[in-house]
Amino acid sequence: QVQLVESGGGLVQAGGSLRLSCAASGRTFSTYAMGWFRQAPGKEREFVATIGRNDIGTAYADSVKGRFRISRDGAKNTVYLQMNSLKPEDTAVYYCAVGTTMARLRLGSGDYWGQGTQVTVSS
Repeated sequence: QVQLVESGGGLVQAGGSLRLSCAASGRTFSTYAMGWFRQAPGKEREFVATIGRNDIGTAYADSVKGRFRISRDGAKNTVYLQMNSLKPEDTAVYYCAVGTTMARLRLGSGDYWGQGTQVTVSS
């Protein structure tokens, strides 16, 4: 059974940093794209970042470019999201997802999804 478990969320002041982790189990996802999405209260889920199969390529939403960095540890079957210079508008539930390609993930087409971790940025 495939499971994606996010961790690392919490409360941080504006300008601070957090690192989210998403541990995958049930199968190895090195040949899949992995990514992060977020959903703020009253808003639709939006794409944040993705990393390609075999770690070839990354892509970011314009709103986080230069502040967030996605990475993957294949040995641990884990994907990370380093979030720096956090802003109150980054407050959301952050979800990890797995998809066949970066392009499909960017469109929200994930094969597996985690349950989410809350990130709250205070001003």
